[in-house]
Amino acid sequence: MHALASLAAARDLETDNHLRRGQHYLRLLAERLREHPRFGPTLRLEGMIDLLFQCAPLHDIGQVAIPDHILLKPASYEPAEFEVMKRHTTLGGEALERAAREPGVDLLFLRVARQIVEGHHERWDGSGYPHGLAGDAIPVAARLMAVADVYDALISRRLHRPAMDHAQAAAILFAGSGSHFDPAVVEAFEGLQTEFRDVARAYADSETDIQRRIREIRAMHRRNARALLLQAGDEPSRFFAEMLDPGN
Repeated sequence: MHALASLAAARDLETDNHLRRGQHYLRLLAERLREHPRFGPTLRLEGMIDLLFQCAPLHDIGQVAIPDHILLKPASYEPAEFEVMKRHTTLGGEALERAAREPGVDLLFLRVARQIVEGHHERWDGSGYPHGLAGDAIPVAARLMAVADVYDALISRRLHRPAMDHAQAAAILFAGSGSHFDPAVVEAFEGLQTEFRDVARAYADSETDIQRRIREIRAMHRRNARALLLQAGDEPSRFFAEMLDPGN
């Protein structure tokens, strides 16, 4: 499963270290909220926190089914593109559901993984996707992953923006308390800021790795754009497709 998660991350600027950071952020939040009355019944189940740690890398596994020209776009999405991108949650969930039908599989693992995969873009106020769940209707695992994933996305470099520092990222999480995020999870994050920074430093991406991934993704994007133009079949499209060829 971790290998499949790495495969999904390999099609984006995300790295194996992004997956590792997410695991550790999730564990920190779960351990802090273990005695919370709304979270305890789930998090105190035997082995649950370890299970969350194992499932976290799968959160974006559905991205393997998103077309390259959308997933690798080095700019903000158009509304129609964003609708396609949002499907990575349900596509990933459907894949895990199919896996659960196979004999001899760990059904609890797949059930928790599916909660994370489908629910980590839901929002506390009901404005998220794919199902528009709100409040405690969002699974605990997904509410924890939402904070962990957004924090790491903010402090990580992306093709269309630089990385934020911890203070900037934390301010966005605090501003999203009660709208984007469960306030209790944000409160737990507030008390764990030193630990979050320690994880970010321990599993930081090197500048060499980041630059390599940027080159790879831009090359993939050029190849994909060239293929789309060639499919159009007219001479101007072919001309621009040749201009986009990474070999030129």
